[in-house]
Amino acid sequence: MIFENTLEFAKNLDSQDQLHKYQDEFIFPQVNGKKVIYFTGNSLGLQPKRTKTYVDEVMNDWANLAVEGHFYSEKPWWDYHERFANPLSKIVGALPSEVTVMNTLTVNLHLLMVSFYRPTKTRYKIICEEKAFPSDQYMFQSQVHFHSRNFGIKPEDAIVEIKRREGEHNIRLEDVLAKIEEVGDELALVLIGGVNYYTGQVFDMKTITAAGHKAGAYVGWDLAHAAGNVKLELHDWNVDFAAWCSYKYMNSGPGNASGCFIHEKHHNNSELPRFAGWWGHNKERRFKMEQTFDPIHGADGWQISNLPVLSLAPYLASVHMFDEIGMDALIQKRDAITSYLEFILHEIDKEVDSTFEIITPSSPSERASQLSVLLHGEGRSLFDYLMKNGVITDWREPNVIRLAPVPLYTSFIDMYNFGQILKNGILE
Repeated sequence: MIFENTLEFAKNLDSQDQLHKYQDEFIFPQVNGKKVIYFTGNSLGLQPKRTKTYVDEVMNDWANLAVEGHFYSEKPWWDYHERFANPLSKIVGALPSEVTVMNTLTVNLHLLMVSFYRPTKTRYKIICEEKAFPSDQYMFQSQVHFHSRNFGIKPEDAIVEIKRREGEHNIRLEDVLAKIEEVGDELALVLIGGVNYYTGQVFDMKTITAAGHKAGAYVGWDLAHAAGNVKLELHDWNVDFAAWCSYKYMNSGPGNASGCFIHEKHHNNSELPRFAGWWGHNKERRFKMEQTFDPIHGADGWQISNLPVLSLAPYLASVHMFDEIGMDALIQKRDAITSYLEFILHEIDKEVDSTFEIITPSSPSERASQLSVLLHGEGRSLFDYLMKNGVITDWREPNVIRLAPVPLYTSFIDMYNFGQILKNGILE
């Protein structure tokens, strides 16, 4: 499509957008009496209006039924999480038995590493990407320290980072594959962020997973920035495990519950260690209070504690919205609006003295709902100007703004208006 940097053209794109109506499903903050242009769904998604209904339902059941709500509410609490299985499996490309919800993201990654990071004296290394999200880095370091008393391994020896080439912003696939082959028989685990939080690069998860398995390692993915944003086929890609937060692209509320994937090939493996808890025990026998753990068949068998239903309610509201729309429609809009934003940035770049360098890959297959932009010649004052003028975006030192045009609630008019505000902020 040949784009134009005009309000009329943006309006025309919105008129053709099948998802445009979903903007009205969300509550927007306001600045100067107008709803904001919201670019930070990669940090915290907006609140869907339907969320309150789901939360109120739980609150009313608690008020009217108290403990009996576990069994007699409209959505009984003891199996509330099971309502996620079908819709969530479609979002991440899994079988319903391969997904569950519990805890929060880093907690779940730690628990999954109990099962899938099993170092030996000769096979103990973890491959991750350079500048992984700090929480992942801390997790890797602490996991290695946890095992160090048995094998004497140290983080600097066990953790292998795949580097960007000098002068480049993104990691090349061939470098990932070469590093996996190089580490070879020493490789225990590949665990990478499916979408890099800083650059917005989407990794080739299918190819990397196959390479990790060829080397004899387990392969998992941190999908914090990928779930609800990228077309995933976790089952078909033969991924061993994955986890994601729900509060970014899936709009479930700050710090909310995490989703997990464990491939069905591991469900019957009694040799695979896990930290057990009451809620992962055989559902039909759970209230017999037996001493011996008998795990539920499937990902639910990795659950530990009674689920926080009040936290799950907003997530369920969002998952149902995703089920209405489908990932294919979301990705079609995502690619179109991200491309239009890219065009707008290049057009504004021609009109100002500053230079915009988009460090996110230009290929749609290597990016999703995020463009990370280096603002050469600009500093924090431009970010402050954008925020004061109703553009909610994200600043990363030294001079990068991350822009996430989430297809559920951003419009093509938003992209055009952002360009005009950005230009004014530079020219002032």
